[in-house]
Amino acid sequence: MQLGSAAAFLAIVVVAVLIVISQSQTEGGDTNLEDVGLVNHELRGIPQEGLALGRAAPVKLVEFGDLQCPSCRAVAEDAMPGLIDSRVRNGSARLEFRNFVIIGDESTPAGAAAIAAGMQGHGWNFIELFYRNQGTENSGYVTDEFLTSLAKSAGVPDIARWNRDRRSNDAIAQVERSTEEADGLGFDGTPSFAVESPGTKGLEPLGFLSSTGDLEAAVDKAR
Repeated sequence: MQLGSAAAFLAIVVVAVLIVISQSQTEGGDTNLEDVGLVNHELRGIPQEGLALGRAAPVKLVEFGDLQCPSCRAVAEDAMPGLIDSRVRNGSARLEFRNFVIIGDESTPAGAAAIAAGMQGHGWNFIELFYRNQGTENSGYVTDEFLTSLAKSAGVPDIARWNRDRRSNDAIAQVERSTEEADGLGFDGTPSFAVESPGTKGLEPLGFLSSTGDLEAAVDKAR
């Protein structure tokens, strides 16, 4: 009977451990955010205005992205840090994010939340943290709790104001306008890039770019 009781107790412990492990293994989008220190270090000292990163520069490189897009996440993680370090930090180019909603309904409140963070000078921190903690597309992970955790970790100082701004008609309208702009440029996927400089006629579409080298080449060619 003692052996039987011990075995039953051990079985209960094993089940409890498995439950804890299962709960901790999420598909992304939880509030235990990853890479907060990495992102904030990467962007530290670079001026931000709205969803633009860097000082005013002759070349403006615009990313049309959907925060739920896995390809956008890959570019953000693999290609953007090199571009930011080599071209944005030294003032050679300014980088701008514009929402291009193609994944689903959750992308609109996510984009509006990024715009609201940008109103307080932390838009790019929010965008980069969103990408690095992205969940499964349209799985319901873009909750108020998740977005608030991102905003706080991105350094947004006034969360009450951020909440008002992200729910405003103006923020939603900005997401819709930039989506229409991307459609007008002929883009059909994310991330898509465009460039503007003294040598271009307004915003010139480039399409999909996936490496630091490609992004740097686009900036250098536009000078």
